[in-house]
Amino acid sequence: MQYFNLHTHEFKNQEHVLELVNQYPQEFDTGLPNYSIGIHPLYINEDRLESDFEILEQKAALPECLAIGECGLDKRSETAFEIQLNVLEKQFLLAEKFQKPVVIHCVHAFQELIELKNKLKITIPVIIHGFSKKEQLAKQLLDNGFYLSFGRYLLLNPELEHVFNNVPENRFFLETDTSDYSIEEVYALAAKYRKITIAELQQIISNTFDSVFTNK
Repeated sequence: MQYFNLHTHEFKNQEHVLELVNQYPQEFDTGLPNYSIGIHPLYINEDRLESDFEILEQKAALPECLAIGECGLDKRSETAFEIQLNVLEKQFLLAEKFQKPVVIHCVHAFQELIELKNKLKITIPVIIHGFSKKEQLAKQLLDNGFYLSFGRYLLLNPELEHVFNNVPENRFFLETDTSDYSIEEVYALAAKYRKITIAELQQIISNTFDSVFTNK
């Protein structure tokens, strides 16, 4: 693995890239070598939650499943926030059961996310994907044990350079999500910001990958 893409919705099947491809229970691609699977807060369907969780538990048990997610909290969602909290709590507990990290989508609900993680005493790694916020929130999340993943906003927002550079080297990942940017482009800018070579950055992320995604 030269590159690790923490979160993408498109499998490109490149030998030098390990891609964690996002999957949903009702739209599952059985041909993927590695995936995460979760119930997204924007796509909660209360009429089929029982079957969604049955599929989720079945797929989460497989070795190809590296993480639960993306799941999380989003105050733009039409689904009541209490239901979102309940669905996320069940996914956190499932992740604990299978000892798989969690990939989080969070919009306008970081305090509630932190509170839920701490209330449940979650021990597995929890990664905020697509982080684009200010340093104060980054520090709060890091202090509460979260990992941060950076993608297109790192390329689009120069103000994120300072935030990114202040994340410890063992607490971040890189991703493409749904953007047209390649993971190579994200790595190139991240290495430039850190003032290290791409090879050094690859080793850093490889080490973090081993500690987060390899069962001890």
